[in-house]
Amino acid sequence: MVLCPVIGKLLHKHVVLASASPRRQEILSNAGLRFEVVPSRFKEKLCKASFPTPSAYAVETAKQKALEVARRMHQKDLRAPDVVIGADTIVTIGGLILEKPVDKQDAYRMLSRLNGKEHSVFTGVAIVHCSDRDGRLHTEVLDFYEETTVKFSELSEELLREYIDSGEPMDKAGGYGIQALGGMLVEHVRGDFLNVVGFPLNHFCKKLAQLYCPPRPGDVRGAERDSIPAVDTFEDLSDLEGGGGSDPAWGGRGGRGGEEAGGAPPQAPGPRDADLNGAAEEKRPPFPTGLLELMEGFKASKALFTACKLNVFDVLRDQGPLKAVDIARKINASVCGTGRLLEACAALGLLHKTDAGYSNTEAADLHLVSDSAHSLHGLAVYNDSHVWDLFTHLDLAARDGAEQARGASGTKAERLFQSAETTLLFMRAMHGLSKLTARDVATAFDLSRFTSACDLGGCTGALAHELAREYPRLQVTVFDLPDVTEHARGFQPDGQRTEHVRFVPGDFFTDALPRAQLYVLSRVLHDWPDDRVHHLLSRISSCCEPGGGVLVAEAAAMEEEEAAAARRRGLQPLGLLLLGAGRPRSARELGQLLQRHGFRDVRVAPAGDLLRVVLGTRAAP
Repeated sequence: MVLCPVIGKLLHKHVVLASASPRRQEILSNAGLRFEVVPSRFKEKLCKASFPTPSAYAVETAKQKALEVARRMHQKDLRAPDVVIGADTIVTIGGLILEKPVDKQDAYRMLSRLNGKEHSVFTGVAIVHCSDRDGRLHTEVLDFYEETTVKFSELSEELLREYIDSGEPMDKAGGYGIQALGGMLVEHVRGDFLNVVGFPLNHFCKKLAQLYCPPRPGDVRGAERDSIPAVDTFEDLSDLEGGGGSDPAWGGRGGRGGEEAGGAPPQAPGPRDADLNGAAEEKRPPFPTGLLELMEGFKASKALFTACKLNVFDVLRDQGPLKAVDIARKINASVCGTGRLLEACAALGLLHKTDAGYSNTEAADLHLVSDSAHSLHGLAVYNDSHVWDLFTHLDLAARDGAEQARGASGTKAERLFQSAETTLLFMRAMHGLSKLTARDVATAFDLSRFTSACDLGGCTGALAHELAREYPRLQVTVFDLPDVTEHARGFQPDGQRTEHVRFVPGDFFTDALPRAQLYVLSRVLHDWPDDRVHHLLSRISSCCEPGGGVLVAEAAAMEEEEAAAARRRGLQPLGLLLLGAGRPRSARELGQLLQRHGFRDVRVAPAGDLLRVVLGTRAAP
């Protein structure tokens, strides 16, 4: 039985739910939706700190879940489903995102944070419409989120332990399930209860109504009410699929003809109806939230960069929570200015603010403290001191080209290693970024058949050490400019297997390349124009014995990515416009480049959320 009329619009479509959650399945089934369950294989490893809000993170995760299922089904069946629904539910408190606990101790930490406090539950939802044109998958995504506020009672230690021992928290975001035993923890709920369970059905139905029933001019009064339209306001499903006439006022989607089925012809509008029609035609466009966020985005970046430059996160990791006056004294800054910076960082979810003062979020401790094992502090400082100035002259680059822009900004690429300070600044930035992705690159393919590798432009050796750890028989040579290899020793990890990595100074365009079975190019090719890339690959090919290989890791060109990942990578061409004549290349282009230079059996694999890895094997001459 279809409980919500708008659900009926999907009855004759192949609908897929990209979730194994029995709670989401139950909610949608009870509403009358018929669907196939295909759990997503998307690895939920998005960097939470890179999103402006928790809701943006939940929406992006939901979107990537749905897109992964759509792509996989299209590849497997040579056709895609009509609609794929993705969802992701998170719990947030004080800017910290709580997902499913990994063990009982993690569940206890989560529930202790929530004890006696209010928190927010966000569910991101993505509705992906799929089509197949010329054998290629095309998708259109509508996404949204719902927020519900939940207040926990003051709970005893004994009650928390008993609840955790029940096993219920282990597959629930935030460590509790409100629809079951977890309901005894909750004092009150403000908002959609089903959203806390795992799926905001009411908001979902409203979005379906927007998709399948855009308001007609005569429906303005109804549109003013925030409710799900009645069933008789919908066009027939067959009209959406090409049957029936086309109403230009409906954007060609296929509305009703001159008469409603079983009803009288529409009457000419009266004076008041005419006024309403005019008002509908002149209704205001949607509020441009996304554009305003883009316009204001540079302020958020600068706040993050400045806090890193002033070592705010280092101070709070060691001594927090602290008041603004104490932080100002420790970083040698004004109290007023420091207070504003701290407020901005708290608003961005980088800091917690309590009565005791400011303290780091989990993401800040993990990625923004300068000496953290997973630190991106160096990348933030490099962006602030170097890249920020380049983008200040983006208008010149757009008008005159890369060379003129570099001259105007006074930051030519050849000046990058003019001093030890700038060299180290660059190396710290690349080291943090490489450590973030090294394991994904090293494990994208099974490389155990190789016993020697040469990482060209390997900088600090972060990827080289990961390769050596992953493959015990592998000896890795890092080949980079002398100024880089001279400082690389300061980045070497403690522990075993450092003897399997050596550094050799040289220029891979002019100097003899070290002999190896496998050559590695990670984030190198996008820096160079096609002629230089062909020259480099030709040199590698001449050194590589038959059966040897080349491994290329690059951020894929924008057309191969989806949603926010594509938007992030979409900034790369702007950077390349300033930094040189290179460009991002798709995985297909990279594969064709390798084939042109004698490499066969070319394969492509993802490396986390940022990179694509291409592996080619040198064919016999």
